[in-house]
Formats: sequence, structure tokens, C-alpha cells
Amino acid sequence: MIKRVSLLLLLSVVGATSSFQLHHAVNLPTKNLIRSSGNVQSPHFQRGLQTRGQLSAAMPALPALRSALSLKGGFTFASTFGTGPDGMFNALFAGLLATVFSLKTIGAKGLATKDDAAPKEIDPKVKSLQWRFLAVFWLFRLAEWLQGPYFYEVYASKVINGIVVTQDMIGYLFLSGFLTTALLGPVCGKLVDGFGRKKGSLAFVLFYVLGALSTKSPLLWLLFVGRFASGIGTALLFCAPEAWLATEHERKGLDGASLGKIFGLAYFGDSLVAMLAGQLAQASASVSGPTGPFMLSIAFLIAGGIMATALWGENTAGNVASTSAAGDEKGSSSSGGLKPAWEAMKADKKIISVGLIQSLFEGAMYTFVLQWPPAMIAAMSGGAKVPFGRIFSCLMASCMVGSTIFSKLINRGIAVERSISWIVGMASIALACAAGFGLSNLPLLIASFFAFEAAVGFYFPAMGTLRARYLPDEYRGIMMTMFGVPLNLMVVAVYTNIRRLGTKGALLISATALAGSCLASLRLQALIKEPSDEKA
Repeated sequence: MIKRVSLLLLLSVVGATSSFQLHHAVNLPTKNLIRSSGNVQSPHFQRGLQTRGQLSAAMPALPALRSALSLKGGFTFASTFGTGPDGMFNALFAGLLATVFSLKTIGAKGLATKDDAAPKEIDPKVKSLQWRFLAVFWLFRLAEWLQGPYFYEVYASKVINGIVVTQDMIGYLFLSGFLTTALLGPVCGKLVDGFGRKKGSLAFVLFYVLGALSTKSPLLWLLFVGRFASGIGTALLFCAPEAWLATEHERKGLDGASLGKIFGLAYFGDSLVAMLAGQLAQASASVSGPTGPFMLSIAFLIAGGIMATALWGENTAGNVASTSAAGDEKGSSSSGGLKPAWEAMKADKKIISVGLIQSLFEGAMYTFVLQWPPAMIAAMSGGAKVPFGRIFSCLMASCMVGSTIFSKLINRGIAVERSISWIVGMASIALACAAGFGLSNLPLLIASFFAFEAAVGFYFPAMGTLRARYLPDEYRGIMMTMFGVPLNLMVVAVYTNIRRLGTKGALLISATALAGSCLASLRLQALIKEPSDEKA
């Protein structure tokens, strides 16, 4: 199994490696002149605040082939993709897309199973559930992505009582959303389980619309109310739709592998949605200013709410059989509370292991989101302007690589419990390399970041599958939000101490958290009597 996964990982790096090494040989100087200051007040650090959730993944670039690739065709290549950092990341983006294409097509030879070569007809029930979920999920994610890129600018543009909003105040606004999600998330999860996952998804629409509208206000207290609403909305987004899908899938009696495939497709598409959102946000901001993307997101929120109302039936905790058609059922409004959910977690060590994997991995992930911009600034040479937009596109394309690998492994029947430990371990090593050596070595930093984001692309569908498998339905929403409490507190702790930690220290904390997540995944394997029989 490990050899097969290694072959997949090797295949995934070839396209990106070729592009990167050739362009790096032709266009980039060799000395790295800029070092990270670790200054939280830097505009480049603040740009990290804009990228919450902007996660993607790809495999490490190999140092081989550089000389051979640069001998012939180098100048033609440079003229095609441009010169300098822009051209380099354009080339990387093209290489990553080629990698995704290779994994989905060329992988049929030697890597694919018989099912890959001659795919079976999808169960109509699975296909119906898949597209009912994805139509809503992608609209919700598009709306959330739209609000990310201009988070900093929309608050930096405010003048309150004749005073421009400071960067410290923007930081407080940012943290208020995280703290709201951490402190009220479990309450939101309980309400979602009790009153219904469809209702919870519609409540997400309401709170996110309120958050978006608040960006139009010149009043500081309304800006904080908006962040409070967005924090609640975030908690709902990350529990209600997934809980609805898992329960609906269970209610219909569908096989577990089909759920993993739906998650794989959902997060592959999420990367495409993120890239689209970046383009739409920029276009909207150029016309309407920094509030434009927030106003545009309202349209997609409303569209998603309409689709959920039309396509989803209601389901509630412990009431799996109660839903069949959209809008005409009444689920039970009662579910277990926080204490029973906690007791259920303590009684099942597998649930604790899943929770630790999630909390530690996602804590590291959100810390990374805040640190990759200053890390890139530190590693870029010659004072060149960092092309954040192009880097983001590369990260999203990399995320597609990770989700594609997940789909390949799940088609082979490899247990998610096993494969996630390999991927999370790789992520820990990648960020440790970035922290130890990458801030002064651009190729290594890019390779490390792409490797980490490959793990992110793999992680989300894998974790969705594990939560559906091990979290009891009556506590699903509560537990998902309880797992989010420590990860949000971790992000707040790192952010408030960033002056002392610096970029290197924050990345080391992320690498350590990922190592803990890997240990939790190994513990989960140990708790399963026959992990090889636990099919993805």
C-alpha cells in the first residue's frame, strides 16, 4: 500500500516540478536578500488575515531535472509564462493543473483498479444525494470565499469619528470572529442537532448576510456585531451541511464508500470555487470598492438558501428515518445536550482520536493561513513584489491534487484511517522543513507549502468520511463544533503572541500540532481491531 501511495505522490510532483525548476533556472536570482521580521503589524502579515480558509495542496518539488530542463526551450518557456515571480508561479500553476489531469487520466495505467478502468454505473440514489448536496455546498463555499480576500481592506477603509481604523483594531475584529466560533460553536451544534440541519444551514445564510451587510457601516459597534454574526455563521457552515449529508446518507442506507466519494468531489470542486471567488472578488472590488465582494456574496448566500429550501429535506439528531422530501417533515426538536455528548466522547476512544486529529490539524492549518504571506516575503529574493494572487491560485490547484489523490485511494479501498496518518505525517515534516530552512530558501519553501496544502486537500474529504463513520448521529453537530473549540483557541493564542513567536515560531507550532494529529491518527488505527478491513 505504501509503495502505491508513494507512486501517486511521485506522479503528483512531476508536472509542478518541471515547470518550477525550469523557470527558476532561467529567471530567478540566486541570493535571498529579504528576511522575515515577524512583525504582526506588517501589511503583508495583515494580508494573511484576508486568506482565512484559503487552503490548497500539492506535493514537494523535486530538485532533479533542473539542468536538463534549462538547456533547451528556456526562453520560449519564459516568454509563455512571463518573467520574474509572476512567471514562475504561472508556470507552477500550469504544472499543477497538468498534475491533476495526469492523476485523473494517466493514473489509469498501473495505479487504477478494475473499477477505475471500467467504472460501475452510479446508484441513482447516490447521484441524486450527491448533486442535491453539492449544489448547495458550493454556493455556500463561494459566498464564504468571496469575503476572504478583502477582509483587511474593508475594515482598513473605515473612518470612525474622524479616525482611520488601526491595524490593531482590525486584528481585534479578526479575533472576535474566531472567539465567537470557539465559544458559541457547541451551542450552535446542539441547536443544529435539535432543530434540524437544514434549518441550521438556512441560519448560516442569515448570519452571514448580516455579517456582510455590517461592512457597510461606519459604526465600530456594528462592525463588531457583524463579526459576531459571521463567527456564528462559520460555526453553522462547518457543521450543518456536513451533518445533513451524513445523516441523509445513513437514512438512505447507502454504502460508506459512496459518501467518501461525495466528499472527495465536494472538496475538489471547492478549490475551483475558491479560484472563481478570487476573480469575482477582484472584479467586484474594482467596481464597488472593498465592500463589493461582501455584497456580491449575499447573492450567492440567498441562492444557496433557496436551493437548500427546494432540494433538502429536514433531518435531526437521532431521527434518521424522519426525512424523505424537502420541506414537509418535522424533525424532533430534542437532542442530547453538551454533557451527554461529552460523556459519549469519553466512552468511545475512537471519537476522541477523531476529535484530536481534527483539532490539531485544523489549528495548524489556520495558523499556516496567517503565516504563509510573511514567509513568502522572507524567502523572495531581490525585493521582488510577492504575487499573492498567483500563489493563492497555485495553492488551490495544489489542493485539487490532494483531493484527487484521496479519490484514487478510496477507489482502491484503502482505509481512510491508514492513509490519513501518512498524509498528516507528511504535512508535519513539510512545515518543519519550512520553519527550519525554508525562510531563506525559496524552492524549499514552495515545496514545503505545496506538500502541506496537498495534505489539506486530502484531509477535508478524509475527515468528513471519518466523522460520518464514528460520530453518533444524535450528537453529530455538537461534537463537530466541540472539536472546533481548541483549534480556534490555538489560532487566537498564536496570533496574540506572534510578535514573540515570529513566522518561524508559528510554523514550528503548526508542525508540532500536525505531529500530534499524526499520533492521534495512529491511535485511531490501533483502536480498530482490523484496520485493513476498514474500507474507505
